[in-house]
Amino acid sequence: MNMISKLKSKPLLGAIAAALALGAPAVTMTASTPAVAAAGDLDKAVTALRGISTMTADFTQTDRQGQTVAGKLTLKRPGKIRFQYEKGVPMLLVSNGKSLTLIDYEVNQVQRWPISNSPLGALLDPNRDVKRYGRLVPTNDPKVVSVEVKDPNKPEYGVITLIFVPSSSAPGGLQLTNWVALDSQNNRTTVRLRNHRYGVAVADSTFTYRDPRRTTRRPN
Repeated sequence: MNMISKLKSKPLLGAIAAALALGAPAVTMTASTPAVAAAGDLDKAVTALRGISTMTADFTQTDRQGQTVAGKLTLKRPGKIRFQYEKGVPMLLVSNGKSLTLIDYEVNQVQRWPISNSPLGALLDPNRDVKRYGRLVPTNDPKVVSVEVKDPNKPEYGVITLIFVPSSSAPGGLQLTNWVALDSQNNRTTVRLRNHRYGVAVADSTFTYRDPRRTTRRPN
């Protein structure tokens, strides 16, 4: 990994890990002249998330300074997700259904958080989070559905704002195109998805990882 890549990826991925794992105050997605969000749109968004059994997509993640890193996302319900970063970025973010783990292969460090402490809990477990803690956020486009999810009684669990657009190929007719999260230092991370594929075969081994702290190379 060259020095330019290090300077680009290290601060960004640190912010990403904090935003996705620990979260903080709410994200505001209102427009200057917002359209009125239909109450039924929340049910539609929940249906769309619950309809995803497996999904793969290309992603880009951007921090508040505009630094961007790309990769591939793989999701499998219940609770499993993998962010495989682009070549040259020696990090991996993965959930095995119980915990969210950030692995830094450059310095051989592993950090782990319960999924329940992560804004990604809304994406990984929509049965638990979206319907109970979600609220619609008005946008300037009536076709766009924006849902902010947070537990007001546990702000340390974080917040995530999910953005959907109509798509006939997506479960429930809505496609998750991006989400936004903030960490406790007000670092904003935006994740954008493209090239979605649904219902693909995904082995559970996809959500394991090589622990760099071990001398052996057995997956964790």
